Amino acid sequence: MKITPKRKLLIQGIPMGGKESVAGGPTAITAVETHVWFKRFMTECPSGLQTLHEFKALLGLQGLNQRANQYVDQLFNIFDKNKDGFIDFLEFIAAVNLVIRGKMDQKLKWYFKLYDADGNGSIDRKELLNIFTAIQAINGQNTLNPQEFANLIFEKTDTNNDGELTLEEFISGLEKDPHLLEMISKSFDLSNVLKIIQHEREQDT
Repeated sequence: MKITPKRKLLIQGIPMGGKESVAGGPTAITAVETHVWFKRFMTECPSGLQTLHEFKALLGLQGLNQRANQYVDQLFNIFDKNKDGFIDFLEFIAAVNLVIRGKMDQKLKWYFKLYDADGNGSIDRKELLNIFTAIQAINGQNTLNPQEFANLIFEKTDTNNDGELTLEEFISGLEKDPHLLEMISKSFDLSNVLKIIQHEREQDT
């Protein structure tokens, strides 16, 4: 994707009043925040197209173990909406906006895609266990036992007890259990990582 001056202004949310929303709605990332991300994105990826290696570098997700790397690979594939092997800035900022400011129902659908590693439309216990173990490795969390956590999710959401979770079971089960929903929100996304990086860039500017 070639970043023309006109496209750059569109991406940055011009007019730049400081509080304009790029994605729309009061909770969306503002133009100023988008400008911070755009500056970092173009510094890391001057071509305007981000490879998997650059994606890991931008988010500080390098030197991970095999499971964590598989999780990051899955993230990249989900962000790459048109499946061309690259992430352009619009794909990137849409993903960042969802992770940081997205509504819970949007996040749950995104989580489901993330956990459904083989893309067959359902989540089995092994997929959930692998993803949670990988996320713990990235976030440095060891407070929850992955096996117990996977068991808890299936106990609360697998209504027909077939050992697989559909999107409907996943969302319905979590929405009925605020405590479990909070646990997943805190443990299963990269919002803290993204916020830390964003804060550091804001301090630089």
